[in-house]
Amino acid sequence: MILNRVQQRIAGLSSPPVPAAASSAYVSQRHAAPRPTASLPVVGFTAPARLHSSLTCSPLRKQAQAPRRYQPRGAVVTQAADQKYDYDLVIIGCGVGGHGAALHAVEQGMKVAVIEGHDIGGTCVNRGCVPSKALLAAAGRVREFKNQQHLKSMGIQVGSVSFDREGVAQHAAQLAAGIAGNLQRSLEALGVDILIGSAKFVGTNKVKYGITGRVDVGGEVTAKNIIVATGSVPFVPPGIPIDGKTVFTSDHALKLEWLPQWLAIIGSGYIGLELSDVYTALGTEVTFIEAVDNLMPGFDKEIQRVAQRLLIQGRPIDYHTGVIATKVTPGVPGVKPVVIELTDMKTKKVVDSLEVDACMVATGRSPYTNGLNLSAINAETDRRGFIPVNEKMEVLDKDGKVVPSVYCIGDANGKYMLAHAASAQGISAVENMNGRPHVLNHLSVPAACFTHPEISFVGLTQDAAEEQAKEKNFPLGISKTSFKANSKVRE
Repeated sequence: MILNRVQQRIAGLSSPPVPAAASSAYVSQRHAAPRPTASLPVVGFTAPARLHSSLTCSPLRKQAQAPRRYQPRGAVVTQAADQKYDYDLVIIGCGVGGHGAALHAVEQGMKVAVIEGHDIGGTCVNRGCVPSKALLAAAGRVREFKNQQHLKSMGIQVGSVSFDREGVAQHAAQLAAGIAGNLQRSLEALGVDILIGSAKFVGTNKVKYGITGRVDVGGEVTAKNIIVATGSVPFVPPGIPIDGKTVFTSDHALKLEWLPQWLAIIGSGYIGLELSDVYTALGTEVTFIEAVDNLMPGFDKEIQRVAQRLLIQGRPIDYHTGVIATKVTPGVPGVKPVVIELTDMKTKKVVDSLEVDACMVATGRSPYTNGLNLSAINAETDRRGFIPVNEKMEVLDKDGKVVPSVYCIGDANGKYMLAHAASAQGISAVENMNGRPHVLNHLSVPAACFTHPEISFVGLTQDAAEEQAKEKNFPLGISKTSFKANSKVRE
């Protein structure tokens, strides 16, 4: 999910803070088939959330000492404001977080460079948000056309529905490539230098970059400010070898290289749910393996109940909860099954074994922070690999003190591992380095799961809000409404 500039400011910078106990959630019913009723929990709003329609009313704008002159599209910033450095800002990593930070920095008149060792657009554009939504859109059409009973109620008759797997996969790949190209051109048009290679710190204001085995690529650059925006990679638990064919991560699953008849998915969060929606629509049976006692951990409990009824029941999906996959043995497509050993989470005893055609690991993501040479700035990652930061996205050293002029945004800091959160953090970091103190309210950042029907929420879950209300002794209100009141749901 990539927010445009106006949306980003409204979502993260221009909006007044959402109350600490505020949250809302809904499950969209538009594409459900059949159309059961779902409710809309809205937890703890003590006052209506307001969105500013004009950027000029943002508190951040009021703090500026003088109006800024924005660079026209295509203009090139030729020199850094501080002549001691090559750039005002160097961004390590160019996913949507780094891209958003670069655009905002250019608006401030800063000379900017990004260093990217893989793909412009990062995980979101190339191996996450964009290709997954393309697959979901195609799979959703297949599911809709297969629901002949619903179509017949609308006076529509269809014959047999078929699809071309390679065509669906190519659609997703082309969309991702197109958006990645657009991101690169947008940076080039604004005069942002794109440096190719992996980067590491040489000092607080100096970075070295290059490609292993290539002496013709790379170098050293200095910058007044540096942002680390290196993102994340799929997390694979111990005991699970990835062969990319029968045992794979979401990175491989989004390529849709084949459709197994029976797919086990380890993990039932956003990634697992979305890809179960894709694969079941295209004819695959799915089994979820979840370590906790319920599916969709971390979701609001009411959303869990409604989503389980709409996204699990009535579809070719079953599940095992309270167990972990302690051993996975890859197979051979069409020849040898994948064997999965299930161990009880509490007793630690092996309780079952599954033989499936393929296994996808969807157990979350790990920060991609290796090789940055953080010791050069007296910093280090925590035990999970995240780079510690304060509320202003400033990197903290080994003693908990701020490393001057070094920031970290997005999945690499672990605060909120969503693409649009990374964008908002990037803008916040740029505001802070330009002397306009800003703290992003992460409770104002929404989350979504683009299944059919979709799930969305923002803020605290009801349980968390109730716990906070009890601790801080304030009244908590709960309001609900149903989408059945909207006639468009009945389409």
